[in-house]
Amino acid sequence: MSLDKFLQLFNPLPGNHYLQVCLEKDDITTALASMIESVDGVLNVALYNDDNLNFSQPFRAMPRDHDMVILKDIFHKHENPKMILKLAYLTLANTAHVIIMEKKGIMDIEAIKALLEEFEFRAPNEIDIVDGYDLVMAKKMHMWGNGL
Repeated sequence: MSLDKFLQLFNPLPGNHYLQVCLEKDDITTALASMIESVDGVLNVALYNDDNLNFSQPFRAMPRDHDMVILKDIFHKHENPKMILKLAYLTLANTAHVIIMEKKGIMDIEAIKALLEEFEFRAPNEIDIVDGYDLVMAKKMHMWGNGL
């Protein structure tokens, strides 16, 4: 899978912290880690699998600690997807982005966009950039909504 176009969604700055919440480390994890480490940033990974978190638990992350949160293949499986969005919102710095990725056909794109708006993420967009995946990206804006 070519991830060149996917990586163009990101503009990592020195010291940025990204968080990928997923089922397993894969090519996307490796590409993100390489990209963020090239600017002396950090990629944190929260894994939902038999050895770690189950789909009723929240992932853990410090408030305002991340410049990007990527939720890959976990959003539709979690018992409380609204909690996942709340946690993503809390861990993101202002003007940071959230990305929800699911295999094609699993997500109701319009419902996800509406849910992102409900949780104070702005400008949700569907982006067809990774083969086999639907991707929705939105932004946490400074001083909007929850104000965190």
